[in-house]
Amino acid sequence: MISQKFFQTRTALITTIAACLVVLISLSVRQVFGMFFMDFNIDLGITNTEFGLAIGIQMLGWGLSGPIFGAIADKYGGHKAIILAFMFYILGIYFLYAGPNTGIYFQLSLGVLIGIGCGGTAISIPMSIVGKHFPLSNRTIAMSLVTAVGSFGYFLSPLYTNYSLINNGWVGTLFIFMIFLSVGLIVAFFVRSPDINPSNNIVNKQNTFGALKEAFQNKSYILLTSGFFVCGFHITLVGTHVPKYVIDRGLEDWTAAMILSLIGFFNIIGSLLSGYLSTKMSKKIILSGIYLLRGVSICLFIFTPASTLSSVIFGASFGFLWLSTVPATSGIVAHIFGTKYLGLLYGIVFLSHQIGSFFGAYLGGLFYDIHGSYDYAWYLAIALSIFAGLIHLPIKERPVERLQNA
Repeated sequence: MISQKFFQTRTALITTIAACLVVLISLSVRQVFGMFFMDFNIDLGITNTEFGLAIGIQMLGWGLSGPIFGAIADKYGGHKAIILAFMFYILGIYFLYAGPNTGIYFQLSLGVLIGIGCGGTAISIPMSIVGKHFPLSNRTIAMSLVTAVGSFGYFLSPLYTNYSLINNGWVGTLFIFMIFLSVGLIVAFFVRSPDINPSNNIVNKQNTFGALKEAFQNKSYILLTSGFFVCGFHITLVGTHVPKYVIDRGLEDWTAAMILSLIGFFNIIGSLLSGYLSTKMSKKIILSGIYLLRGVSICLFIFTPASTLSSVIFGASFGFLWLSTVPATSGIVAHIFGTKYLGLLYGIVFLSHQIGSFFGAYLGGLFYDIHGSYDYAWYLAIALSIFAGLIHLPIKERPVERLQNA
């Protein structure tokens, strides 16, 4: 049980709870767009490639807006950044719900607007704000709590969405999503940045440009940023294309919802364990192991006969490894550079993640339309697992010289 001293201020407690709810709502909606594809295909005439492109644009919008929202949060307060992002998110869902929602407008609503909305609400910004309230000893655990609660949304949302699509249709389901996001906008008011950084008594006079220059001159930051590209490729390929992949392999429609729900449930365990282990051992070793094990999970899924059992094993194993990269990755950034510009610097790392997400979503659909299967996308995902597993090993987990000499 977490002791009372874990939350050193009342603001830290309220911010952590509010950030958890924000991420829960944001990721719950974001996770299930793949389940809408068949309805979009039938009612709006959206092809696999068009859908993959929209999700890819969404990932890029998420990534590109992340550093901007991070800079807003670092300078003006976390709640302002998140509230602004929710406005974009709700607007994107509204246009998808009420129209125009075909052709270029489909890309603008599902891709651009929702992507920008995710940039300030889903994981990186709320988590970085929470991290500022905690000292180094508890920071990674606190941030893993935000990730874990968001994962609970991953668990519930596919089950609810599958039910709602059957009973309310895709239009009615999107309307319900707008209600959820409006609640998230209200909750975002309580995600407050600390007035004083409790984890660092050193006066940091570094400006934004200096922080960026320092980060990009750091080899470990470049390696970490490069490796996070793979995380984005993996989870977006799975989240976007597994619903159709399992149907193509002869499994029932509900299998996709089951896989996504299992990913959400086991991600709770994986995220919390990753956060805990990050306080006990090398974070880069944790990350290397996660990426290599993802490759093993994918191999078992695609090279074994399609069955409910293989789907369960994949959902559980890949879910355990799903967002468990986030606490360790953000923890390394905070440990190396401090927390003053954590929103901005982690936002840039996350941009790399979202570039990977773009290719995971788009190439999955493109390979399918060209070759009639997702095989080449899976092969690429396995190769990237090996790449990421190796590239984290040279990372040096120590503060920059500025902090060492302060």
